[in-house]
Amino acid sequence: GVADRKIDWEKVNAKLPYGRDKESKRSRKKMFRSFDPNGNGYLSLAELDKGVRDVLQLGDVFDSKPAIMRAYKAARNKGKQKSKVSGDYVEWREFRWFLKSLRQYFEYWVMFDRVDTDDDNRIEYGEFKKAVPIMKKWGVKIEDPKKTFAEIDSNGGGKILFIEFCDWAIAKSLDLDDDIDEASDSD
Repeated sequence: GVADRKIDWEKVNAKLPYGRDKESKRSRKKMFRSFDPNGNGYLSLAELDKGVRDVLQLGDVFDSKPAIMRAYKAARNKGKQKSKVSGDYVEWREFRWFLKSLRQYFEYWVMFDRVDTDDDNRIEYGEFKKAVPIMKKWGVKIEDPKKTFAEIDSNGGGKILFIEFCDWAIAKSLDLDDDIDEASDSD
């Protein structure tokens, strides 16, 4: 999985221009146009997926479909719906948030993959319990693994899915210990 690879976080950060400065905005506009081949101003999930793969060229680093899906939903939820189709697409005004979310969900995907040692895209209790020391490095101390596992497994399926892990990671402000964080840029 992705957890076994050495990730060049500087390269990842450089390819995601979500800052509020002029250069980031210029880069973002160019990127948005390259993600939007038909020029309609709306990016579908398929266009975002293709753009991340072909434009950002981070595919060798991430099998990132789950991260792209979460960032897509976050960006759509962030924007105000201006037309009948707005809720189904990411528009220019949501694109910065998509990139910023994508960076965060990439990080969560790496964490998730490090805990999911059998690479089945689900975390079983045994994997979770074994990863408690790793998660301490990410900023969360788990006293009762069984109880914490049950809290994260919100659908009660007996396994932690990526969406459940993300919800928990966000609530606990998890931070990967070996990535390179960007300078803070408030929303």
